[in-house]
Amino acid sequence: MRFMMLMIPLGYEAAPPDVQLDPERVKSMMKFNQDLKDAGVLIALDGLHPPSMGARVSFRTGKPLVTDGPFAESKEVLGGYWMINVASREEAIAWAKKCPASENEIIEIRQVQEISDFPPEVQQAAEGFEDLWGSKN
Repeated sequence: MRFMMLMIPLGYEAAPPDVQLDPERVKSMMKFNQDLKDAGVLIALDGLHPPSMGARVSFRTGKPLVTDGPFAESKEVLGGYWMINVASREEAIAWAKKCPASENEIIEIRQVQEISDFPPEVQQAAEGFEDLWGSKN
């Protein structure tokens, strides 16, 4: 089962484009990342630049509307993610609990939808999906 562990650093929604990372925090996070890799559960991981460097494309009017960040209405934003492959939701939670997160960080855990989770008509409509990224779900 694939799960995304989504890092939500509180206050990151207002971070400037040149936000600086604490080298000691990065070092402790890298140890956690290495533990995930050594356990054979890590698929991918990335950190994200703050919303002040991002853009949103909305479709409320039926036409794409681009809004540059930061986004005033945001209360929680993603700072990064891990994609892991584990046997259960409980195992994903156990990994998240090992993360050296600070008191202003939250990890949200979300199971990835597999094509096999859907009824046959949806699977048929999504035919070729796995070929788009080379996965064998």
